[in-house]
Formats: sequence, structure tokens, C-alpha cells
Amino acid sequence: MFKDYPLIKDKKNSISQFYPHIPKNSLKVLKKVFAGRWVGQGPLVDQVEKIFSTKFANGLPSVAVGSGTDALHLAYILSGIKKGDEIICPIFTCTATNIPLLYIGAKIKFADVNPATLNINIESVKKLITKKTKAIVFVNYGGLPCELNELNKIAKKNKLTLIQDAAQSLGATYQKKPITNYADFTIFSFQAIKQITSGDGGMLVLKNKNLAKKALRIRWFGIDRPKKQGGTWENDIKEIGYKYQMTDLGASILLESIKEFKKIKTHRKNIFNTYLKNLSKNKKITIVNAKGDFEHAHWIFTIILDKKDFLQKKLRSRFIETNQVHFRNDKYSIFKKFTKNKKFKHMDKIENKYLVLPMHTKMSVSDAQKISNLINSIIK
Repeated sequence: MFKDYPLIKDKKNSISQFYPHIPKNSLKVLKKVFAGRWVGQGPLVDQVEKIFSTKFANGLPSVAVGSGTDALHLAYILSGIKKGDEIICPIFTCTATNIPLLYIGAKIKFADVNPATLNINIESVKKLITKKTKAIVFVNYGGLPCELNELNKIAKKNKLTLIQDAAQSLGATYQKKPITNYADFTIFSFQAIKQITSGDGGMLVLKNKNLAKKALRIRWFGIDRPKKQGGTWENDIKEIGYKYQMTDLGASILLESIKEFKKIKTHRKNIFNTYLKNLSKNKKITIVNAKGDFEHAHWIFTIILDKKDFLQKKLRSRFIETNQVHFRNDKYSIFKKFTKNKKFKHMDKIENKYLVLPMHTKMSVSDAQKISNLINSIIK
């Protein structure tokens, strides 16, 4: 198992790998929430769901929850996944994608990566489909959309549920349409270091309006909250629920973050493009990227090179923080029963070679230029 380097302490000349973007009016809106009745789930949660649906989800039902992991668990429940069902999942992702399937007792079938994008490998997915397959789960790594049309065709042909982990890809589009158009369920994350944050939080987007109503119940113990607050609830719980709701405290920050999203997106894109321009000519470095009819969300910038460890140590000596961010899930003990003696051709080849560079709104385009120049001086 690989180990990350410890975080670099903030110093005047240091550049951290990640940094949360806190909206300028955060303290103002938090004070307003504290002065009112609703600190937990209240009217601001309803408001952020409506705004998010319009801005990012093409009007589809959107359910605000406490984390992206909560959203994934709800998606798996609502899709009808049961114990023993086979679910095709990416081997390379945050463990939050796959751990909720363990709650249910599903059988995880890991798909290899596409070596150019680090997204799920389409050919690997096709080979894993059996009569027991219930769903395909995929992640848009770093903000780069997967081959959404192809995944959609595969799912429809085999009558499978398609679940999109878009935790890293807020604002991405595919063929000029929101990425939410291409899956039965799409989840987003507002964890601290994502493009926008609510401190921690998530959003579940669904195509099925009836399932959206169920999602609202099971995110709050299985209780129909509007009916309960309106005095018309029959005082009975008919389905197992969880405590997965977002709070008005989180929603207040998220609403301000959404207001600043265009500025955030532009800044991150400029940093990404600075890296891309300056590193693309280095023949010893491969940039994780692709060309096509899509819009990248620019969450992270990843490079692949043989001298990954050497470069990382050199950058650390200059107080520039880099790490691998995610690790292949099959190496974790909790998943080993699904991967005994299995080989993953592309993941095996790149697992020691990828490195994620700093990307956040606290750094400048000049910082990205500095890092690029330094990398090119080290890797010749």
C-alpha cells in the first residue's frame, strides 16, 4: 500500500495542493442563520435544491444531503441494489464511491482504467457484464467526463442502472448538455476541497420524480417531513431511513458558493490551461486529459511520469505540495475479497506514476507557471 507524504504546513512561500474556497459573504449569511429558527434542515435547504436543479441539473429533481457518500448510498438504495447483486465499479476512485455498496452487501466487480483519462475503461466494463449485473457506477476523474453516450448505450442494452459519481465534475458538460442527462442517478460532492463547498455536503440528482419523493423521505428517517411539519403525517414509518439531510448552515454557504461559481470555474480553468500549455511539450510527462465534445470541470490536474517520486521530493523541497489523491481500491483490505488474484493491465502500469498538482483559488496563474517551469527544469 502506498503512503501519502504529510501535508506541508502553510508558509509564506508554500503552495498547498488543495485549499477550500470560502465565499466572501460566508460569515454574514451564517450569522443570519444563527439568528433565525432553522440551524438544521430548513428553508435554505429547499432553496439550494431548487437553484442547483436549475443551474446544474437541467431541472431534474435534486436532493441535498450531508455528503457525497450519503448521496451515493441513497442512489444505491433507490436503484434497488440488493445483497449479492453484481455492481461494476471503477477501481480508481475515492473509496466513498464503493464503500456504500459494502453497506448493502453487493458484489463489487472492478473495471480497469482508461490509461489516457483514468476514467473507467469501456472495454473492461463490457467484459464484466453477467446475468447478475445490476448497475454500472462510474466517476468523471478530475472533472473529465467519461464516454457518457457509450456508457448510456451499454446500460440500456443490458437493462442496467447507470449511476454517475460526479463528485469531481461540477459544471462539466457533455455534447453541450449537463452531465446529469446521461445517468439514472448523479451525485455531487460539496466536501471542503471541491469546486464549491458547504463545509461538507452532497446532492443527489434523479431522473425519476417518484423516486425523488422517496429520497426525501429516506434521507430523514423514512419520515415525510413536509407532512409532519404540516400536521398531516399519519405518524408511521414504512421504510428504513437515515439521517442524511443537509443543514441550513451548510446550505447558506453553498448558496453563496453557487453565486461565485462562474468566477471559481474560470480561475481553475486558467490554472489548468497554464499547466497544460507549459507541460504538454515535455516528452517525459503524460498529461491526463482528452479532446472531445465536452467541457472539463477542472477539479485537478494529473500528470504521469516514470520519475514521480523524484519529482515529488524535489517539489516538496521547494514547499510545493503534491500527492496522488486517490489510490486503486482493490489494494484496500475491505475490497480484497472481490479482487483475489486479479490483474488490471492499465492500473498496474500507472499506479506508481501519477501525480496531482496544486489546484485551488488561493493560488494564482503565476503560481501554476512557476510550478510548470520548475517541473520542466527537474524532468528533462
